Amino acid sequence: MAFALTLGAFTFVMAVIWGSPLIELMRRMNLGKSIRFDGPQTHVAKMGTPAMGGTLIVGWIVLISIVVNTVQIVQERDIAESVTIPLGVMIAYSILGGIDDYQGFRLRPGEGMPARVKIWFQLGIALIAAILLYWVVNDQHGYMAIPTVPFLIDIGIFYIPIAIIVIAGTANAINITDGLDGLAGIIVATAFMAYGIIAVLQDQQFLVTFSFITVGACFAFLWYNAKPAQMFMGDVGSQALGGALGVVALMTNQWLILPVIAAVPIATMLSTTLQVLYFKATGGKRLFKMAPLHHHFELIGWSETQIVQRWWLIAILSAMIGIALALV
Repeated sequence: MAFALTLGAFTFVMAVIWGSPLIELMRRMNLGKSIRFDGPQTHVAKMGTPAMGGTLIVGWIVLISIVVNTVQIVQERDIAESVTIPLGVMIAYSILGGIDDYQGFRLRPGEGMPARVKIWFQLGIALIAAILLYWVVNDQHGYMAIPTVPFLIDIGIFYIPIAIIVIAGTANAINITDGLDGLAGIIVATAFMAYGIIAVLQDQQFLVTFSFITVGACFAFLWYNAKPAQMFMGDVGSQALGGALGVVALMTNQWLILPVIAAVPIATMLSTTLQVLYFKATGGKRLFKMAPLHHHFELIGWSETQIVQRWWLIAILSAMIGIALALV
């Protein structure tokens, strides 16, 4: 635990140092945010803000994790597999998100990759990860933990479709949550902190280290993403972090409590889904003033700072409840 916390702090310092050069590089490459006209008008002022800041998070997580685990990868096959899957999913979703972001800058301003195309790539990445978790890592990853039940439940081959939904669903949930200055970063950091503590209780050293490295990298990003944001996360970061969070939840077997620990992203994703379904069912009426949910609260008068701080309080309480459920 001490080693993981130290690595998290080291990752924070290194990423903060390189944050300003990254912002300048993104400005020189014109990788600025395009604002959708149907969004809150208060966001128009954010037009042009560098919007692939997730590379700061993913880059340092991957670099630190590989360096720290190089010797262990050579010596221990099980640790090598533990390294490969969460990092592999993070890198794959980061590449997909980067392509999505780039299309939003150059080909489809403000839109990015069509959702019907992106979802198939997301599901493909999740399928590969699910297969590796089920057949390669170890026998414990075909199971699930249920609060108050003192043993793991074997769900057999059903683990694979569930794992696909968990990984791809979490990637999308974090992606949709990334809409206000400081929101996604602080929510993701809280969720990884919770699963890092759960991994400590299970003596899964790699997951502990990976989780707190991720927390440190997210904190460094938040240094530059606090309102008014100097850079945005972008899909290159949000999809990668969401997918990796889903994998970590699966590797602890505590994926059933993921909707509790990640209550804010799940609620945000559900608000968008409900808005679309209600709109179609009622012939154009809206359930919320605007979706995702944080935009609804903006339009009823809450400031960005109020929403982010209140959502963070909910996230902390949700993480506490999730850890408690993992203990019973």
